[in-house]
Amino acid sequence: MDPRYSAQDIIRCDLCEIHVVQSHCELCQVNLCKSCVGEHLSTSTKTHRVVPYKDIALTRKFPKCKMHSKICELFCEKCNIPVCSSCLTSGKHKGHHISDILQKLSTKRKDIEKELKELETIIFPKYEKIALGINTKKSNLETHYRKETAAVIKQGENLNRVIDIIVNKRKSEIDVVKNINLAALNKQENCITKITLEVQQTIVYLKKILQSSDIFAPSKIKSTNVKFRLLPLEVNVSLPIFSPWKISTKQLDQMFGSLSVFSISKEEHGRILDTPNVASSPTAKQLPVLEEPKIISTIYTGNSLHSVACFIDEEIWTSGNGCIMRLYNLHWNLLKSINSKSRNSPGDIAVMRNGALVYTDTNAKTINVVTKKKIEELIRFQGWKPDSVCSTSSGDLLVTMDSDDGENSKVVRYFGSTETQTIQFDDKGHSFYSYGHSKYICENRNMDICVSDYGASAVVVVNQAGKLRFRYTDSNALNFAPRGIATDSQSQILIADCENHCITILNQDGNLLSYINNCDVYLPFGICINSKDNLVLAELSSGVVKIIRYM
Repeated sequence: MDPRYSAQDIIRCDLCEIHVVQSHCELCQVNLCKSCVGEHLSTSTKTHRVVPYKDIALTRKFPKCKMHSKICELFCEKCNIPVCSSCLTSGKHKGHHISDILQKLSTKRKDIEKELKELETIIFPKYEKIALGINTKKSNLETHYRKETAAVIKQGENLNRVIDIIVNKRKSEIDVVKNINLAALNKQENCITKITLEVQQTIVYLKKILQSSDIFAPSKIKSTNVKFRLLPLEVNVSLPIFSPWKISTKQLDQMFGSLSVFSISKEEHGRILDTPNVASSPTAKQLPVLEEPKIISTIYTGNSLHSVACFIDEEIWTSGNGCIMRLYNLHWNLLKSINSKSRNSPGDIAVMRNGALVYTDTNAKTINVVTKKKIEELIRFQGWKPDSVCSTSSGDLLVTMDSDDGENSKVVRYFGSTETQTIQFDDKGHSFYSYGHSKYICENRNMDICVSDYGASAVVVVNQAGKLRFRYTDSNALNFAPRGIATDSQSQILIADCENHCITILNQDGNLLSYINNCDVYLPFGICINSKDNLVLAELSSGVVKIIRYM
């Protein structure tokens, strides 16, 4: 055994199959021993390429034809495959352009070298740069969102502090009222105790007289029962009730704050490939309107009604024809009656955030507030007559009014008695509202100002800045006659359609949602919404107040 080839002794010459391989023909892909090399070179007219066997790994390996088991020395350009000489003689590639396989592979090799150079010098560095940029953006993203998360947490802490302050304030108010009530009851108790003691002493004295042997003793007694029969006035304390403002998740979410619109885009050499994906904030789940609304309470007032207002769910203010404003509870009990200061019929009534009743006096051109002791004039108008009024979430008053000259109508916002905003004309100088007909007003949860304009047979909604959002006219109604208007916790707008004997329900964008046209509704006029999202409805001629659950 030749020690130089001991590691590959099994590899023999392909011709003699005896001697150890020393050479290799690249063209024929055969292994040759030293003695067979000459014979192999002389057996063909081909230009063989014989190399030392130890360099075989560096040599090119020609493909073998699967059909003829020969080395493919040629390449068919049309079929794009390597071919052998037998493939050509078979006629299968007749008329095809045939090239030398080494020449073809050399051209292909140059193409690969160019691609490799582009990958190494241009493409790969760009990907590295992009990857580095992504890491930088990720780092900046983490920093940014840590900052935003901290801002949200801080806002939550601020909100909690405000809530704690409000809670402590309300607790203090309750304690003050409690102490006042308790002092009044204690005073009455002391009075009763004193009188009771006198009665007991009188009883003992009278018994003693009756048991006395002095027959003239009874004649000396003067009756004190007249004094004791007159019982002291009973002290009844009016217990305050805390009425929580119903806060929806959507409302609190809007008050808390929101993320700005964000976008994601893809760019290549500065050119945007994709349109931005704009984030839209999720809307709060809308509570469904009942298919069959139900009357849960009815109050028979016996008076023609124009307006209703409520501060706590158990009590309802009403007004109508006549100068008297009446306060009822849900058991039909009349709790209070108040005459307007001028003895005119109130134009409209509303309850302020502190529970005080306010009303418009169209003829006297005033807005008045009812305190515990008297009626005070809050605003007096010159050249304008107030019509409808509402109290806003910020404590302002919104008032609809018509001019004395019979030409103009507007909405004015007041902080106390100070005018802070006037809403009258659109961008083209046209008046938002008709003149001379009743217009009810309310504020929606999104701060929109909603007015039912009977004269225009429309509901006019503007935003907080006084810009028109939409006008709603009911094409389904034979004669849309909007009167009272109110909004609920879902920012739905409810309108009393007097002549069609129904309540129209819109969403905050003016799209029709539903009607309340059962519950024996007849000539609905004034409406409001209580804290439980129930509709409080006053019928014009029947004088009936109905509380309807519709959600």
